Amino acid sequence: MPLAAGARVELPDNAAHHAARVLRLKPGDRLTLFNGEGGEFDAELERADARAMVARVHAWRDVERESPLAVTVVQGLASGERMDYVLQKAVELGVAAMQPVTTTRSVTRLDAARAEKRLAHWRQVAIAACEQCGRNRVPLVLPLRDLRDWLRESGNASLRLMFAPDAVQPIGEVARPVGAIELLVGAEGGLTVEEMAAAARVRFRAVRLGPRVLRTETAALAALSAVNVLWGDWR
Repeated sequence: MPLAAGARVELPDNAAHHAARVLRLKPGDRLTLFNGEGGEFDAELERADARAMVARVHAWRDVERESPLAVTVVQGLASGERMDYVLQKAVELGVAAMQPVTTTRSVTRLDAARAEKRLAHWRQVAIAACEQCGRNRVPLVLPLRDLRDWLRESGNASLRLMFAPDAVQPIGEVARPVGAIELLVGAEGGLTVEEMAAAARVRFRAVRLGPRVLRTETAALAALSAVNVLWGDWR
């Protein structure tokens, strides 16, 4: 959405629905607009009816709410509601990017057409989560990949972690990273021994988040919370 002080803009459908049905805004109400590239604009709702929600854009504000940590969650493909939940909460916790991957134990399987539709849906989930939590930069949601293929082609992060309750090292003993972080989480049933071995060959280190077995939708969020406390902006 092109935004500039003084402009009148019609809110896109999802934002209009959120403003009208969730926030119940009326003409004259103030709101905040963002285009996902940083910063935000004060605005005032001028029109709110069944046909359109139109706002007058006011001053731009140089506001940043991004985490100091560049974290990518490599999430094993789970069932629809679980993936939506992980993505929504990961955005709230400051994730920089989500990389969904198909793993051996993924219950859900998507062909190319369905994967493309799910990607569009996941990106809308990310935008909605930004609206809810006040982020004005939309995290990357990357196309679905096969885990083995992704492992062969990736490798730039300074710290790569995967999670297992029987791992020797707890996450709290990991040294503070100096660059990007990748967190690998299996789908329902976790990663197989073979997948963990393949990940270890490209520098993924197994650590534990306590002795209990976490569900797939819990593991990524627990890990994100842990790195925020250890190295991020929760200190």
